[in-house]
Amino acid sequence: MGPRSGGSGRRECDGWSSCRGDWSIQQIAKLAGTTSRTLRHYGELGLLPPSRVGANGYRYYDGQSLVRLQRILLLRGLGLGLPQIGEILERETDERRALEAHLEWLRSERDRIARQIDAVTGTIRGLEGEEALVAEKMFDGFDHTQYKDEVEAKWGEDAYAQGDRWWRGMSEAERAAWKERAARLGADWIAAAESGVDPAADEAQDLARRHVEWLTGIPGTPAAHPGGDVKGYVIGLGEMYVADERFARNYGGADGAAFVRDALRIYAEANL
Repeated sequence: MGPRSGGSGRRECDGWSSCRGDWSIQQIAKLAGTTSRTLRHYGELGLLPPSRVGANGYRYYDGQSLVRLQRILLLRGLGLGLPQIGEILERETDERRALEAHLEWLRSERDRIARQIDAVTGTIRGLEGEEALVAEKMFDGFDHTQYKDEVEAKWGEDAYAQGDRWWRGMSEAERAAWKERAARLGADWIAAAESGVDPAADEAQDLARRHVEWLTGIPGTPAAHPGGDVKGYVIGLGEMYVADERFARNYGGADGAAFVRDALRIYAEANL
């Protein structure tokens, strides 16, 4: 069955590659809650070129353009500037993986906000005398220091203090971008593990390299200091990913975590 379309620009087809229809710039602006001027600006910057330009000069966009626009709007929602968004779109060309990573980040934010809603709701009920105020519940979802004792026990007070200063010194946009980067890396690990890639294969080793580069950007960890035991730290983290189900969940479960552990060990022994 071929694609069907109506005046609204709606298309029905098996996938973007088989969808021959397109949408006008006015239709897309209305659907996305933005303006034609904004879409033209995105096009001028190379972020969202039209899929075709009609004889009358009107711009039209196909399904793949809609996917790209969704990514742009999601990244804008994180507070990223257009130059940063352009760099991300150019670097992360696998749109499905990029969206899966962003989805994972959105889900974690949804869970955090849900905990905040419950906490504030409980406070309001307490103020109205409907229930007792419980201090332990009032700040659920607010504080990133919940693992303070655990970090200090494993890597020392200075490690936590440096990481805490680094995190608090970030802007909201920088924090959001860092979280998305972490989620993207996790999604790529999961995809590689599920596809049956060998931990020693180039794809897995490239992921391990990215993982170590990501770790070196976190102050307070041995990976961030030239004189630290980076090799031991990376190998130890891999073991912890498998032993601690909280970390294993980030990589799709125990099997995924084992894949990450093995790939990190191979990389560390060869390069660190």
